[in-house]
Amino acid sequence: MDVVQEALVWLNDPLNWTGPDGVPALTAEHLGMSLMAVLLAALVALPLGIWLGHRGSGGTVTVVVANATRALPTLALLLIFATTGLGFGNRPTVIAAAIFAIPPILSNTYTGLLDVDPAARDAARGMGMSGLRSLVQVELPLALPLVGAGLRTSAIQVIATIPLAALVGGGGLGVIINNGFALQRYGQVLAGGVLVAVLCLVAEGVLGWGQRLLTPAPMRARAAQSRAAAA
Repeated sequence: MDVVQEALVWLNDPLNWTGPDGVPALTAEHLGMSLMAVLLAALVALPLGIWLGHRGSGGTVTVVVANATRALPTLALLLIFATTGLGFGNRPTVIAAAIFAIPPILSNTYTGLLDVDPAARDAARGMGMSGLRSLVQVELPLALPLVGAGLRTSAIQVIATIPLAALVGGGGLGVIINNGFALQRYGQVLAGGVLVAVLCLVAEGVLGWGQRLLTPAPMRARAAQSRAAAA
């Protein structure tokens, strides 16, 4: 039996879909960890990106520094955390994934605010809006598509990274892959990889739909016209 057949057999075994170590339970844990990591990253990156983008200065250096964190392997962070009070398990994995998720959110938020048409800002000031009101009612709605794209990218990256939790005693779908390697059941390893890939694709579809809903109708229409003109 080849690896693909073994993976199909594993995926069709009802025992692998029940209990605390079944696919549904591990998927729920995987999504919970991913959501927590993205929320932590957003709590740091969104306010900073909005502030820098609204000011229009000082953001380039911050974005470069944030992007430099991508050079830090997530597994290396997990091993570093293991030597500290964070120890092993889900918590250090969530923190490491959050660090990994900050750069796309920060970069897109900063760029989205920075690229707002100056004429829109001038019109807001001409209407007597304060800086805060202009930010909330004019700049942020126009920047939402790019901000949403940053959150979407980060979420998919995190979902694909969370399987590393299994290497440090954590949960999620990485447990299936890790156990497969430990038992030399490579069909199980492939099945775990397929489940992670499917989860990423489903999340991409759902978040893409959400991003479209957040995009103001005039901007969607303008984007559609641009695509039609390019074709």
